[in-house]
Amino acid sequence: MKNFEPDFANRLSTAAAAKQNQLKRAKAKNPANDPKFAERQAAKLAAAVEREKRRAERKAAKLAEEKRKAEEKAAEEARIAAEQAAEEERQLQEEKEIADRAVALLAEQKAARDARYAARKDRQKKKGRRR
Repeated sequence: MKNFEPDFANRLSTAAAAKQNQLKRAKAKNPANDPKFAERQAAKLAAAVEREKRRAERKAAKLAEEKRKAEEKAAEEARIAAEQAAEEERQLQEEKEIADRAVALLAEQKAARDARYAARKDRQKKKGRRR
């Protein structure tokens, strides 16, 4: 057997036998044959369900937080808008008061000027009558 060279048929049968041996070993190691396999699979499934449940809870909490922040932002913007409107109203009122005072001052100045003019005319009339 020193110069034994397997022919094609020998190689095929050896390969088939090797495949059969691998298949037997794989079947022997099949986790479905293990009595604890079902328990492990159930535990994995329960863990996956819990994981999905926690993920859903986190997502719901995140959405609630985003909603709360959006509401706070809207309330803050409304408050700022109200403050700005009040400030604008106050400024308009202030400008109106300044304009009213300016009109009153101009009226007083005109009245004083008219009084001076009338007094001057009276003085001129009195001067004219004496002559």
